[in-house]
Amino acid sequence: MKRSGSADMPLHYGYVPQWLAERMAKLGLAVVENIVMDYGKDEVLRRLSDPFWFQSLGAVMGMDWHSSGITTSVMGALKRAINPHSRELGIYICGGKGKYSKQTPAELMKISETIGLDGNHLVKCSKLSAKVDNTAIQDGFQLYLHNFILSDTGKWAVVQQGMSDASSTARRYHWHSEQLTSFVNDPHTFIYGQNHGLILNMTDKQADSSRNGVMQIAAEHPDQMLREINKLVMPRNHHVTAKDVDLKRLGAVLWLAHEKQPADFEELLLLQGLGPRTLQSLALVSEVIHGTPSRFKDPARFSFAHGGKDGHPFPVPTKVYDETISTLQNAIYKAKIGQSEKNEAIKRLSKIAENAEKDFTPNANFEQVITREREDSWKYGGRTVMGRAKPPVQQQLKLF
Repeated sequence: MKRSGSADMPLHYGYVPQWLAERMAKLGLAVVENIVMDYGKDEVLRRLSDPFWFQSLGAVMGMDWHSSGITTSVMGALKRAINPHSRELGIYICGGKGKYSKQTPAELMKISETIGLDGNHLVKCSKLSAKVDNTAIQDGFQLYLHNFILSDTGKWAVVQQGMSDASSTARRYHWHSEQLTSFVNDPHTFIYGQNHGLILNMTDKQADSSRNGVMQIAAEHPDQMLREINKLVMPRNHHVTAKDVDLKRLGAVLWLAHEKQPADFEELLLLQGLGPRTLQSLALVSEVIHGTPSRFKDPARFSFAHGGKDGHPFPVPTKVYDETISTLQNAIYKAKIGQSEKNEAIKRLSKIAENAEKDFTPNANFEQVITREREDSWKYGGRTVMGRAKPPVQQQLKLF
């Protein structure tokens, strides 16, 4: 089995404004296109089955870094952006939140008929993964979102989320077909949530009598308990604090973006012309695309790419966001026509930042970094769900 992890996510009932939803879809498509181009379509499934990477992707997209809303918003953005390009990418996303989750079987059958896969088997996998998480594991969380991500190779991943009204938290469950040998014998790649007490586990071998009276999962006969997993507990505080990020890693990115220039690194000459603030975002997006699993232990760090829609750690810098998307799209287009130099430069950006960490000692005050971002937010088209960022009072006076 792959490494395990879980996290407690506070329930968040906010909404995603249209100006952010459109950008999330464009950035999500660019990230997935890059992964498919450099690592293959099945790598997309592996990434989506890793909750640390998933949370980091949501943070780099401008979502609230710690909340349950990342799941619904990221999967919604990816489905809208990827499905129109499914034939090209070989990736299909089914299901969604609420009533859309019930459309998964019909969507899977339609896709399977088109690309020649066993639709009945895929529908069974979809239903069983939901049954296990919603019924076989009585942990107080009721599923309300189910997404089934399918590759045209027949491999798949599931991202689904449950809600607990009692604790006002959400739990996200991740599945990956490549690691699956049984639906009830250590089936998950990850369960994202905190243990809130005793759990009724209907996959325990001692639960035969109860299981027979409560459920039947196809022809499966579970005989072992799903093991408890390590936990990453997402805090309830909305703001980002120094303890939520790896300061050495963040500091190296800030150093590379603001104290150095692309001209200082021969490998980055093709990125000349990008401002320091865009380089900061691009370096973090590059890490989401090219980083190894160990790089995503602190998802909050990735919110320093495009902030958060509620203003934490700072408003979403829409001008920077747009320039990042444009740079990625341009690099992808050129790579498709055989000119991969710019795409390679973006790839090297995260590696240069990673190499800088080895001898880097962070000395910047964390709160000062956030303060500067907030004060400069108006310059970058900063926006939140509450409105547009405004210049600090002293700078407002200088404008008249």
